[in-house]
Amino acid sequence: MLKQCEGSQAIAEVVAMCRPEVICAYPITPQTHIVETLSSIVKAGRLKPCEFINVESEFGALSVAIGASAMGARAYTATASQGILFMAEAVYNAAGLGLPMVMTVGNRSIGAPINIWNDHTDSMSMRDAGWIQLYAHDNQEAADLHIQAFRLGEALSLPVMVCVDGFILTHAYDRIDVPTQEQVDTYLSPYEPQQVLDPDNPVTIGAMVGPEAFTEVRYLAHHKQLQALELIPALAAEFKATFGRDSGGLLHTYRTDDADTIVCALGSVNGTIRDVVDDMRGQGVRIGSVSLCTYRPFPSEALRTAMGHARRVITIEKSLSVGIGGNVSHNLRMALPDPATRVHTVIAGLGGRPITRASLKRVFAQAIAGTLQPLTFLDLNTQVIERQLERERAVRRSGPAAEAILRDIGINGAAQPEGNPT
Repeated sequence: MLKQCEGSQAIAEVVAMCRPEVICAYPITPQTHIVETLSSIVKAGRLKPCEFINVESEFGALSVAIGASAMGARAYTATASQGILFMAEAVYNAAGLGLPMVMTVGNRSIGAPINIWNDHTDSMSMRDAGWIQLYAHDNQEAADLHIQAFRLGEALSLPVMVCVDGFILTHAYDRIDVPTQEQVDTYLSPYEPQQVLDPDNPVTIGAMVGPEAFTEVRYLAHHKQLQALELIPALAAEFKATFGRDSGGLLHTYRTDDADTIVCALGSVNGTIRDVVDDMRGQGVRIGSVSLCTYRPFPSEALRTAMGHARRVITIEKSLSVGIGGNVSHNLRMALPDPATRVHTVIAGLGGRPITRASLKRVFAQAIAGTLQPLTFLDLNTQVIERQLERERAVRRSGPAAEAILRDIGINGAAQPEGNPT
């Protein structure tokens, strides 16, 4: 059924159709509307049996989900930004214990300085925790991925993050094809746990493991991720057969068949990238794009095929691995069929900075002309950077950089440190 609704509402309604038995939540912008809607659904009696548990923190939310999953219940939670850092220990525990659950990450920057807007720093901080990570490029896929995530996680007994760009998707109103309960029930069967705490058949979950077996345990976690590479496309194909649309999978290609330049990215920025690809195609430029839906496990073989004979690859990354550059490009280099292919990393959209068509078109043209650096920060204000570096060279107690930069660009509210030159 087509419905004009907020992305968070669509996600909540679809999650409810997946029949979770335990929903645990601690609100944090921008995921709050998801758990608020789910709490209303549970309170109204539309989702039974289900226990909605208000907890004292994000660490508590995921800890409750771990306990619920270990007891054989289908569990769900959501978080963002500092919240995923607060639950970091539990994030690793959920994966290490092999407990299937689904967690929405409303992608948001991580401080300091404080920032509530979108980038991918939060989920990227947990990229190696052992969770499957799926990234939605629009709100239709954001809703659809949750259905596939429950099916995928329970098939492999692994937790799954569905990463949704904060505000850009979570708070945007779109026309969404909301499925029927019958369709979801056809696709997603009742949860049958691979391991469960049962007083009549007692077992230990999370026992101490020493050096003699720890490598083997970790290898099995890696092996499950490799199994996911085969299962994800199959589940996406089955989803299309049931719901009548393409959604999910490992990646989506766009005008790549004859492209000698390919742009690769995660999330909602792919819509803008496709607009720029169309503009440049109209000018005779052979350019295409690849939208990664699955980031963990990393779809190296699928990417290798998608890249074809590309002479250059540009990754648009909404996170920064400080001291080295991009996360996606680092993984992508290992997947390229030709090691001579030029890879450009463009760090963009940090802290919610707009990624415009004009700026993207400029860096794409520079890459094609051979003038783009291997690592580029899109729309970086170099004058502000130089001004701050000069302050730091001139005065030892130059004060906090963030506040000084805000003053430089005319944002009020940044206090002037004593003795700091203007």
